[in-house]
Amino acid sequence: MGNAEVANAYEDIFAAIDVLNSALDGDDESGSEASSEADPLHGMGDTCLDILSGAAGVEARVAGLKARAAVKYSDTAQALASPDAPVRAQEMAVTAEVACVLNIGDRASGALLNESHMLTAALPLTLSALQSGTISWQHARAMVDEVATLDPDGAAALEAHFLDPDAPNPAGGCPAGEMPASRFRHRARTWRERHHTESIEKRHAKGVLDRRVEYAPDQDGMAWLSAYLPADQAAAIWNRTTAVARGLQGPDEPLTLTQLRADVLAAALLSSGNPAEHDPGQVPPPRAHVLVTVPVFSLLGATEEPAMLDGYGPIPASMARDLVSNGADSFYRVLVDPRDGAPLEIGRANYRLTKAMRNWLRLRDGKCPFPGCSNHSLDNEADHILAWHKGGTTGVSNLGQPCPKHHRLRHTSAWRPTAASKNEPPGWISPTGRHYKSEHQDWEPPHWPKEPKPEARRNGHWLPTPREGCGDPDFVHIGLSLGENGVERFLHSTG
Repeated sequence: MGNAEVANAYEDIFAAIDVLNSALDGDDESGSEASSEADPLHGMGDTCLDILSGAAGVEARVAGLKARAAVKYSDTAQALASPDAPVRAQEMAVTAEVACVLNIGDRASGALLNESHMLTAALPLTLSALQSGTISWQHARAMVDEVATLDPDGAAALEAHFLDPDAPNPAGGCPAGEMPASRFRHRARTWRERHHTESIEKRHAKGVLDRRVEYAPDQDGMAWLSAYLPADQAAAIWNRTTAVARGLQGPDEPLTLTQLRADVLAAALLSSGNPAEHDPGQVPPPRAHVLVTVPVFSLLGATEEPAMLDGYGPIPASMARDLVSNGADSFYRVLVDPRDGAPLEIGRANYRLTKAMRNWLRLRDGKCPFPGCSNHSLDNEADHILAWHKGGTTGVSNLGQPCPKHHRLRHTSAWRPTAASKNEPPGWISPTGRHYKSEHQDWEPPHWPKEPKPEARRNGHWLPTPREGCGDPDFVHIGLSLGENGVERFLHSTG
């Protein structure tokens, strides 16, 4: 049984892997070249990184091959099956065969088949990127998960946004394959939330009904406690426990931040200060300590476009308005430019780092700028890229906001940040001299309200809505615009 050409191809692959293993052992020509360099250790380090980089591409191509082979086998088995065979029984037989040949469980086999069918049938760009090695299997799975509840047009639009450079609205920032799959999943989820055919308000209302706390015993006298909550509440709880845990850290504190978070949460829940005990039957909502960016029209109620919750992603406009009305401590009064979706400038150059500049950094970066790090903005630290005493300025383009971990890495190792700009965070250069890009925000122009139409007036006379291709109204030069009184009150309020 088996195909001789397939067997020979895999023999060649195995032989190539043997060559790479020899390179690591220093037994082949590449190893000899490395050891003949002025610094053989650096040469071997470069060899290891080259092998790791190449292995990632090979793994992606193999994953694409597995997906196509699984679907092809399923289609072939279905064609060979008796017309009278029950469909469910045939599916079980195929799943079991794939599970046995890959030495995995039935559940994993079923998931592989479902994901492979989605890739081959509905996500051609994703499959092509996987086969070319530009994205990983984890990226492909993230894409499959995010399009699962979209209609075909929505799925095609999401896929094109990230993988088609000629799409009407291609993604900005790092290409999908140049960020970790976890970060790509976040970006894809954010786009999906903003462009879903069903409004986020309706989907959130359904989700609120499913809120719950779950408990699961584990080994060694431990257990898991998890909560499914509205995003603003969950983010506020996480930010609060992180801030308290950070305050407990010190040179003599042996516990890690993760351990301290757990201790802080347990102490808060088990203390006698339960709000329900002071007001039986009614638990007041938590006071949110979060960073929210909201389009001005959503804030005024003219549209229902999602706002952005730091560390989470899109949230309903109603939730953002509620955070404002309830006085969220960390709600920064920043308008989003209606023309391109970027925040309007709020900082200025100064000898010292002003609060406005710190807030601008948080809006520019959205998270720690180190590649792959997801640490959110409110827990990060401002840092001069080029130190002041070395001639660096205190402008936004010379500032980064790494998390405490990567801030220490920058100052205790040879890792160093690259230049930043007003719109993009700094990248990083590793001790080996390799350059790594930082992910930056994928701004989108906010939605204009459908009714009334965007209009402006000059000298008391209303001007018609700009025709397509003529540009949006210029708030600075035209003067008054939709919701101007609300915007004016918002910007000049003291609360």
